[in-house]
Amino acid sequence: MSHKQGVRFELAPTGGQAVAMGRHCGLSRVVENFCLETVRKKYAQRKAEESYGITGDGLTKVPWSAPALEREWRAAHPKRYPWFSQGGLSSRIPKEACRVRAAGLKNYFASRAGKRKGTRVGWPRWRRRKHGSRFRYDADRAKPLDARTVRLPAIGDVAVREDMSWLTDRTATGRARILGATVREQAGRWWVSFQIEVDRDDVDKRRQAPDGAPACGIDLGLKTFAVIKSSDGTTEEIHAPKPLKAAQRALKRAGRRLSRSAEGSKNRAKARERVGRLHLRVADRRRDFLHKTTTWLTRTKSAVAVETLNVKGMVKNRRLSRAVTDAGFAEFVRQLEYKAGWYGSRVWRADRWFPSSKTCGECGRINRVLILADRTWACPGCGAVHDRDHNAAGNLLDSMLADTDA
Repeated sequence: MSHKQGVRFELAPTGGQAVAMGRHCGLSRVVENFCLETVRKKYAQRKAEESYGITGDGLTKVPWSAPALEREWRAAHPKRYPWFSQGGLSSRIPKEACRVRAAGLKNYFASRAGKRKGTRVGWPRWRRRKHGSRFRYDADRAKPLDARTVRLPAIGDVAVREDMSWLTDRTATGRARILGATVREQAGRWWVSFQIEVDRDDVDKRRQAPDGAPACGIDLGLKTFAVIKSSDGTTEEIHAPKPLKAAQRALKRAGRRLSRSAEGSKNRAKARERVGRLHLRVADRRRDFLHKTTTWLTRTKSAVAVETLNVKGMVKNRRLSRAVTDAGFAEFVRQLEYKAGWYGSRVWRADRWFPSSKTCGECGRINRVLILADRTWACPGCGAVHDRDHNAAGNLLDSMLADTDA
């Protein structure tokens, strides 16, 4: 059975290749902004024509789709951007940039009409350098040549710092197909991400949760990242590395150095790179912790019960927002769900209003006066004393098992 997934590898470009990739990032940004400008102008013109009473074919057509935006780019670039034809840049980059803009416009209208799940999507914004440097290739234009080399059109064969044997072995035997590739720069380092369709059956069967593996309930928190209570009676606690909190002192010093440096100076460029490296390290530590934890859970548990947290609402609390963001609750649950599909496990989500912390695990009475500061509490009904997090994990497990049996 084929799955769509992404795999990322760090590149080791030469100086010339890094410059060429930077130029392609600039090209992608220019095309995306051109598309947005064209849509805005033509949409405004169409609205003006409608106010004049013009109807039907007389109205200006707005290029909402990727092919229409690409036609606009091809017609405009010889005069507006002559450097594109003269600079040895890949013609595939504008094509993908147009697709990105068309997808953003489609998501905006779908979200506005209530046809798109999740957070409401706003109108696409102008791309700037500070928003990140990246560009895309379609299909398998960019592809690995061997375990340590990637071929990027108009750039050349770029060395890779990591072993890509897992991918190259599967593409060579037809078990994987490259759907697209994204090249991205952050803090002076470059990565290529392949979007692939791959047959994972061999890997998933080897690493599936064993028969008879216990189910578990997980209570997520800030003091203890996860309290895990299993159906075999064991309880475990997982503590997050809190990478942002650990890096606060270094980030403050680097930020002060950046703010005190002169605009356009070499010292400012060095200071900006320092801040970027620190943020990259924070993100890498968090990503590593979440991947290792979710992989271990889905390979060792038959079912996992989790809360449905309102993370967007939690970050509005100014006292908790940094800690909530540092924990990565939403990403943790997202990874659990797709990895459970790989390894034969199952994720059960409790209702958002399920009182997992307030319900007594012994008699089922709900303690409605419980507040966030209460780490332990005694049940007014049966007198049982509960640790808040351990009690919540047990209630989630019990609720999942009861729902499954029903």
